[in-house]
Parts: sequence; structure tokens; C-alpha cells
Amino acid sequence: MKIIETLISGLSSGGTYAMIALGYTMVYGIAKMLNFAHGDIIMVGGYTIYVAMTASGYPLLGLLAAVIFCVLLGITVEKVAYKPLRGASPLAVLITAIGVSYLLQSTAQMIFGVAPKMVMVADLGNLEVGGLKIPYYIIVTMVCSFAIMIALTLFVKMTKTGRAMIAVSEDRGAAQLMGINVNRIIMITFAIGSALAAFAGYFMLMKSPSLSNTLGAMPGIKAFTAAVIGGIGSIPGAMVGGVLIGLIEAISFKIPAIAAYTDAIEFLILILILLVRPTGIMGKVRREKV
Repeated sequence: MKIIETLISGLSSGGTYAMIALGYTMVYGIAKMLNFAHGDIIMVGGYTIYVAMTASGYPLLGLLAAVIFCVLLGITVEKVAYKPLRGASPLAVLITAIGVSYLLQSTAQMIFGVAPKMVMVADLGNLEVGGLKIPYYIIVTMVCSFAIMIALTLFVKMTKTGRAMIAVSEDRGAAQLMGINVNRIIMITFAIGSALAAFAGYFMLMKSPSLSNTLGAMPGIKAFTAAVIGGIGSIPGAMVGGVLIGLIEAISFKIPAIAAYTDAIEFLILILILLVRPTGIMGKVRREKV
């Protein structure tokens, strides 16, 4: 019974990591940049939920406010910080992303202070199955994660905007020559990634109601690891990587001898997978043009 509970807990964490990883993989797959401030968008979403719930008392209204605000913030960050750096060296983009991350953390600390805030977004209770208690928030997290993955996959494959995203991902210059508005596509990509970050923040607060300016820091790093393991740029790969990281984390925590080394184990598995398959589990090998 304890094994099943551990696996269910791992699937819950994995669903949250997968949702964050989807944001990473969308932005990298299309804009070809790593937005290391993505984890801090989650934190901003969390504080937006806190403010909206304090004012209204309705968790879903808080989620809606977080999605809207995070989308606007993501678009603004892309326009102000990242758009001028297109064509610049990867190092310049990386340093800018780190700068944006620290700016968001510091701004949140100045506004809300250092002390964590308690945000009770929902108390859904438990589902009892044969003596096994499964918190409803775990079910909600997993169902929403899989639903979002399927919706994103269908969106990319079956809509005009989605096909334009694929074209920009494959060859930005050729896509522009075909009449595709590359700036608009990248803006939409950041908007989608930021909306996913808001959802991730909500699900994280469902699991643990403590909110601080570092809420998204470690989950962001782990989700990036999940995206790389699954194959960054692959939507199903982000889901696979997220669930795998969640399961590894849950199992490691339950083994006293290695519980303290859980993070190290996760990154060790990342290294081993990349040694065997550099593009990740579901990543595609792309040939360089000559």
C-alpha cells in the first residue's frame, strides 16, 4: 500500500514538473532560447493568486487573475528583455534570463516581504479506494497535466498558428519568407508558457500553501531537467521527463539512506540519459545545414 501511495505522490509532483517543463520546451523549441526566468513566473503567479484571493476569497478567480497577469508579464519580458537579443550569443541571452529571474525575485521580496505567505487555494479532501487515501489535488493535477499536454499537441499539429510554430522552429528565416509573422509566433509561445507557469503555481499551492519569492526556483530547475531528459522541444517528452523526475523524487524520499541525496540522484540520471541519448528520451536529432 505504501508503494502505491509513493507512486501516486510521484505522479502528482511529476504532473507539476511536466507542466513547467512544457513551458520550457515550447519556448526553446520555437524561440531557441532557454528562459531561466520561467520558474519565477510561477512565483509571480503564486503571489497574484494570493492577492486575488485576499480580495475576493475565490480560488478559481485567483487562478484566472494569475493566468492573465503571467501572460502579460511573459509577453512583456519577451518584448523588453529577449527580443532585442535575437541573434546575440547564447551567453548574452543566458545572462539576461538570470538577470530577469533575480529582478522578479527581488521585486516580489520588496512588495511582499521575506516572510512566507500562507495561501489555502483549496481543500478538496481525499478519495478512499480500498483503504487507500488519494488526495483529490493529486488527481486534479494529473488530469489537468495530461489534458494540457494533449491540448498543446493538438494545437501545434492541427491549427494554423501551431503549424506556423513548427515552421518557425524548423527554420525561422524560411518561415519569415513564407509570410509568417515570427514576432507574433514567439510572443504567443511566451504567452502559452507563462499561462502554464500560472497553472503550475496554483497546483504547487494546492500541495503546499507556503508562498515565498523563491517558490519557483528549485521546481524550475527540476522541470528544466525534466524537459532535457524527455527531449527539449518535444511536448510528450516534457510530460515523460516530468513524470520520471517526480517518481524518482518520491521513491528517493522514501529510502532513508538516499533521501538526502535526492536532487543529486535526479541530476545523475540526467547525465546518464544524456550520455546514452544526447537529445533526450523523445528528442529528435536535427541535422545541421551546410
